Amino acid sequence: MLTLAELQARFAAPGRVERLLLRPARGVAMLDVDRVDVAATGLDGDRARAGKRAVTLIQAEHLPMIAALAGLGQVDVAALRRNVVVSGLNLVAFRGKRIRLGTALLELTVPCHPCSKMETVLGHGGYTAMRGHGGMCAAVIEPGVLAVGDAVTPV
Repeated sequence: MLTLAELQARFAAPGRVERLLLRPARGVAMLDVDRVDVAATGLDGDRARAGKRAVTLIQAEHLPMIAALAGLGQVDVAALRRNVVVSGLNLVAFRGKRIRLGTALLELTVPCHPCSKMETVLGHGGYTAMRGHGGMCAAVIEPGVLAVGDAVTPV
């Protein structure tokens, strides 16, 4: 029989980077990119600062859930203001752990809770629709390069 630690370390397959977005400044539209350099302070061209919230990630699988809970047909992830959309892995399972995205190494630190702007972006109830589905924040452990299509693997 497997121990709890062994069970928590098992994943069906590596995840995948589906989309990369940069927030160049507060209140401006997100920029879609195919590739980005990951510096110690976060993604080059993004306004985030070094630390435990340098990069924000969200699961592609949560986007239909957010849309359904907000009473929408779909949600544009750019409106949610997250940097990296991944599929195939449960991000919450990596809290406090490290993952490799492309050649960069990140440590998932804290949940990325929605801000009050989600009520405007998603409409009435939008803030609540995102609760528990807003993704995770990460600190950069090793800089590198990240591209759409890259594998996301536990370390």
